[in-house]
Amino acid sequence: MIQLQHISKWITIGGNHTFILKDINLSIGEGEFVSIMGPSGSGKSTLLNIIGMLDQPSEGSYMFMDQDVFSLKEKQRSQLYKSHIGFVFQAYHLIDELTVFENIETPLIYQNHKSGERKAIVADILDRFNIVGKKDLFPTQLSGGQQQLVGIARALVASPKLILADEPTGNLNSKQGEEIMELFTKLNKEDGVTIIQVTHSEKNAAYGSRIIHLMDGRIEKIETPSLQHS
Repeated sequence: MIQLQHISKWITIGGNHTFILKDINLSIGEGEFVSIMGPSGSGKSTLLNIIGMLDQPSEGSYMFMDQDVFSLKEKQRSQLYKSHIGFVFQAYHLIDELTVFENIETPLIYQNHKSGERKAIVADILDRFNIVGKKDLFPTQLSGGQQQLVGIARALVASPKLILADEPTGNLNSKQGEEIMELFTKLNKEDGVTIIQVTHSEKNAAYGSRIIHLMDGRIEKIETPSLQHS
C-alpha cells in the first residue's frame, strides 16, 4: 500500500543541510497496524505528514496504492488523500464554529455526497461512537475525551483505507486512551483499516504489529511487539 524509498527531508541553514529525515526506506502493507516511536525531534510527525501528503520530502519517492504520489498534480494528490486517508491529531483540530454533527460531516462534503446520504452516514457513526446526544453541541462544550472521539469519528466517516494518528491519546486520561486504542484495534482487525500511529507511549505502541523506532531522522530499528492485543 505504501512504499517510501530514500526519503530525506532537510532544511538549509547557512548553506548547510540540517536533516529532519535521512534515507527512510519503508513498506507498509494494507491492513497493517504500525507504530512509530522516537524522542522529540526524531522526525516522527514529519514522516507522518509526508505519508499523509501534507508535506513533501527534499528527495525520495513515495508510492501510495500503486500511484507515484510526487508525480501527481496537487489537485490529484489532494483527491487521493481525501478519498483514502483519515487524520487523527493530538490537538483534535475540530472547527469551533461547527457542531459535532457538522464537524463529522465535513469530509463527506469534500467527497460530494448528497445531503441525505451525508445525514445517514453521520447518524450511523454518531450511533457507533455513542455520541448521538452530543450532535448539536460545539467542541468547546465537550471534554477532551469526547473531542478526540469526534476527531476520530470525523477521520472515519469517509471510510478511509488508511488512518494516520499523531499522538492520538496525548491529551486523554488512561481510561479514555485505552478506549481509543481498543477502537483502533477493532477498526484494524474487523474493518481492515490500515493504521499508522505516532506515539510516545510504549503501551500504545504495542497495539501495533510493528514498531518503527526513529532516531535523528533515521530508522534505528523495527521491532515486533511480543504483546499482541486480542
